[in-house]
Amino acid sequence: MKVLAYLLIVPAATTWAADEAVANAHAGISADQLNFFEKNIRPVLVEHCYKCHSTESEKVKGGLTLDTKAAMVLGGESGHAGVTPGNLTESSIYEALTWTNDDMQMPPKNKLPADVIANFKKWIEMGAPDPREQAVSQAAGGKRQINMDEGRKHWSFQKPVKHDLPAVKTEGWARTDVDTFVLAGLEKAGLRPVKDADRATLIRRIAYDLTGLPPTPDEVKAFLADTSTDAVKRVVDMYLDSRRFGERWGRHWLDIARYGESSGKEVNVLYPHAWRYRDYVIESFNSDKPYDQFLKEQLAGDLMKFNNKHDQAEKIVATGFLAIGSKGHNNRDRRQFAMDLVDEQIDATSQAMLGLTLACARCHDHKFDPVTQRDYYALAGIFLSSETLFGTYSQLQNQNSSTLIELDRGADMVSALASISPAEYEKLKKLHADASTTAENIREQVRGMTAADRTKQVAASFLRIRSSFDRAESVRADLDLFYSDGTPRYLAMGVLDRERPVNSPILVRGDIKQPSDVVPRGLVEVLCAKGEPLNISQGSGRLDLAWFIASKDNPLTARVMANRVWMKLMGSGIVTTPDNFGIMGQKPTHPELLDHLALSFMENDWSVKQLIRSIMLSRVYQMGSTYSEQNFAVDPENKWHWRMSQRRLDAEVIRDAMLFVGGGLNLYPVDGSPVARAGEGREGILNMARELQSKPYNFRSVYLPIVRDQIPEFMSVFDFPDASLVTSERDNTNVPSQSLFLMNNAQSISAADAFAKRIGEHPGTSQEKLTYAYQLAFGRAPTVDELTAIKNFWSRFPDQAVEGKQTKEAKDYAQKAAISAFCQSLFASAEFRYLN
Repeated sequence: MKVLAYLLIVPAATTWAADEAVANAHAGISADQLNFFEKNIRPVLVEHCYKCHSTESEKVKGGLTLDTKAAMVLGGESGHAGVTPGNLTESSIYEALTWTNDDMQMPPKNKLPADVIANFKKWIEMGAPDPREQAVSQAAGGKRQINMDEGRKHWSFQKPVKHDLPAVKTEGWARTDVDTFVLAGLEKAGLRPVKDADRATLIRRIAYDLTGLPPTPDEVKAFLADTSTDAVKRVVDMYLDSRRFGERWGRHWLDIARYGESSGKEVNVLYPHAWRYRDYVIESFNSDKPYDQFLKEQLAGDLMKFNNKHDQAEKIVATGFLAIGSKGHNNRDRRQFAMDLVDEQIDATSQAMLGLTLACARCHDHKFDPVTQRDYYALAGIFLSSETLFGTYSQLQNQNSSTLIELDRGADMVSALASISPAEYEKLKKLHADASTTAENIREQVRGMTAADRTKQVAASFLRIRSSFDRAESVRADLDLFYSDGTPRYLAMGVLDRERPVNSPILVRGDIKQPSDVVPRGLVEVLCAKGEPLNISQGSGRLDLAWFIASKDNPLTARVMANRVWMKLMGSGIVTTPDNFGIMGQKPTHPELLDHLALSFMENDWSVKQLIRSIMLSRVYQMGSTYSEQNFAVDPENKWHWRMSQRRLDAEVIRDAMLFVGGGLNLYPVDGSPVARAGEGREGILNMARELQSKPYNFRSVYLPIVRDQIPEFMSVFDFPDASLVTSERDNTNVPSQSLFLMNNAQSISAADAFAKRIGEHPGTSQEKLTYAYQLAFGRAPTVDELTAIKNFWSRFPDQAVEGKQTKEAKDYAQKAAISAFCQSLFASAEFRYLN
């Protein structure tokens, strides 16, 4: 096979240690950026650009080469920079891709799809991270060879082992094994832990971490009064047993599962039944479903044994994990759509469950990890042998439609829709028949035209045909939601095995037009013992894959989840690249502690609640966030955990807390989703957009509709993640737009008004009302200085609000406005938005 310059090429005898050295050369590029480049940029360059613009082109056109970072930045004979990191207007390649300049259009024959161009825009804006500096200079050495024996020596590909507790000098500080491992690291670094958090701060931290809501004043009062040694354990267990727990921790997994209720990309098609997967996740965390079982069900629930019809339906719904990802429904090539779908499933599965970027091996052997194209296409065969059912009907811009999975009528499931009468059902049947007839009549008219008339009328007729067809399909979609007696059907997104499994050929450069050797369905070699059978001979192989991933013998699965739980509770992961445990990921700061957590997680039947409890009961978790100049000088990032890191609340938590303290949060679980009632097609998207803008939902944010590219403003302004990507760790920004939102947005003002009304109705003196406000918002009473400041505000604000008017109405208005402004200031404060 011809060796191409775009490959990362090193001498054949290179060991894995040398590969790590290459990886370290690109340490300035984050794992997420590398993943984005390898998945979205390099394959496009290889497929569409390198033929004319690489060092191996027979004739380099325009003097422009694009197979190294330096050449790409330099540009070609025009003198313009090919890529200027962070600057679109000075990046001639982006201008060429968009076809805005008639004299410079790339590729010259066919403009790239809108989502591909959008990826290049995003890449340039993020600084054009590019790991290809070594590509040419090392080209003489030959193709990089992957040595699996060496590859298995990477720390994360070795099974976790039990470690003896380290010796520590400080006696009496450690309460648990977790504390001992952390204390050993602190002592080695010459650091001393700060004092424990005060009890009011601690219960606020526990409540938010476990439920996503603040503690009530009564809960704080009871905790402060409980001086027993089991007080913390009791309050932790109280919140773990709350239904609010599943809503909070289920949202963490939904980030990882790239949960969304539409396809995103260039044609945003609604997924009205995605909400069933959301509810499955919430219920799984509330019931403390063993994590290994949780993973198995999401990969192969339809193939697993079940106890009853309801259990069977739940397991099928779990496979929605594989169906809810973003898709390019406008792709006219169904083979390409199928391979892109499989690629998205491999990417989501590998990052979410294994912390690996296996999808980077689609076009070539993985650039950094010991993962081959053979591994990728062995997995691809598993997913190609499974039918993904996402439930969208055919329309003008949806070239790839699908049915849904109908769950057993006796499964006793929740429905998003109310029943209709049998008469209404018959009306739907007639509407569908009429719309279908209209479409066929137009087709007949076109068939009967002369060639000249057809040429004149084809455009308008085509649109009319499509409109009628779309209408017929839309009504059919509504019809399919109900039985003939008008009761709603139980429908779900998910996957089922195809009748006949297939194996996938390796696609050269990931191109469906260049199939090579066919590989049998199978598992990832580096994660299997040497000599262990990899191939799968029966069925799709999803069940085998599920057991392989969720096995105690898999070195990654328990570690990846234990690291994520630690990260959510402590502010940063032991491995700070939670979705990448490969060569380009960061090494663990506390490897022995990570092994300890992973092993205890598995030994306790994969109980997520028990893992959380073990961390929360440690002294490390219960430390204060006090600043220490001496410690900060040594460890400014707090990677050794000498204090509890301050953490900003997530978008959903800020919104829910504002509604909660104002007394307006509806804690009743939502049945279904507004998306399920919006309709399908473009009409459904428009309906959903209007509803998102106009309807003030008051239920928990985890139940808000997540339409890709139309995320509610409250969520997006506070760093809600891209719903198309696996996200374990959200961005955490502190920007002016957030403060402006809290000051001016109608939802923020409405929440403040509700809070003010609740305070105004609280019995007692003005000082008692204000104290109650502090207890609701911060879980504590105001200090003397804060009370003085509030009184000064109270004496000035009313007069300014009424502008000298002394009528009773004016004074009443001023009083309400003062309380509302005061409440809004509490919402906007750092203390409300952060955990100490």
